[in-house]
Order: sequence, then structure tokens, then C-alpha cells
Amino acid sequence: MAKKKSSTPTAPTGKKAAQQKAPEKDYHPVASNRRAFFNYEILERYEAGILLTGTEIKSVRAGKIDLSDAYARAVDGEMWLNNAYIAPYDPASRYNHDPKRNRKLLLHRAEIQKMSATVAEKGLTIVALRVYIKRHHAKIELGLARGKRQFDKRHAIRDRDMDREAKRAVGSLRE
Repeated sequence: MAKKKSSTPTAPTGKKAAQQKAPEKDYHPVASNRRAFFNYEILERYEAGILLTGTEIKSVRAGKIDLSDAYARAVDGEMWLNNAYIAPYDPASRYNHDPKRNRKLLLHRAEIQKMSATVAEKGLTIVALRVYIKRHHAKIELGLARGKRQFDKRHAIRDRDMDREAKRAVGSLRE
């Protein structure tokens, strides 16, 4: 006698099951530069890899990175991250890295040329926005940014305060 096929779908097994569950763990935020969003108007965003040493990646995974003054600059056709502070990794003792060294960013040549041409032409800057781990690799999000003027910052503060008050008012009406 032949077996009946069940009409209920079965869960995939093997590699396909691992691939379907993987997206939840593919992205792990490490640090962000919240000050950049206040001081700059972000026009475009780019994702780049970072060339790190062994002790640096361990510190990044531990979240010991500061992007508050970090920016990127093109030098001889390569993009470099400047002023990013990655804290020394304590268990490494004397084999540690220099916390303030410039780090090479991994971008396509066309992206580097486009970004450097835009920065030179329009007077913009490339700011580090956030660092995250994506599929076991450290990535950095760069923003092509234009500096805000003082009155723009005041408008942003005023708008944020008005939004906060509106949310409070709506919350008090619900109760």
C-alpha cells in the first residue's frame, strides 16, 4: 500500500534551515556616532569594511570603540579612517595596537573616486556614523555630510522638543 503524502509543509533541514535562521544574527551593532547626526546633514551613506589587527577586532567586538571625532579621507586612491579610537585589548598586554592609528577602509575603487571627487568639489566631509559586525566582519557606515549651521541645530532641538511634547499629550489623552 502506498503512503499518503502529508499536506502540511515540513520545516527545511540542513543548510537551507541554517540560511533561513541566519539573518537574525547577521547584524550586530557595536557603536554609533550620535553627535554626527546632530552636527551634520547626512546626504549619502556608504558601507565599508575596516582593515583591523587581531587585538583591534577583539576590542571592537567588545564595543570599546569611539567614533566621536572619526572621519575618512582619500589618500593615493585609498580611503583611510582617521581619529577613530579603539581601546587597547587588556589580555593582549605588550602585543597591543596603537589606539589612534589610521585604519584602511575597504571600498570599491569607483566608490572611493566618487566620494573623493564630491568632497573636493562641494566642500563636504566623510563622517563615520556607526560600526557594526555583519557576518563576522567589522563594517563601518560612512556618511557624506555637510556641516549644519547654528540655527539649523536650534531648529532640530526645537522640533525634537515639540515632538516629545506631542507624544506626551497623546499619551495623557489615552489614559
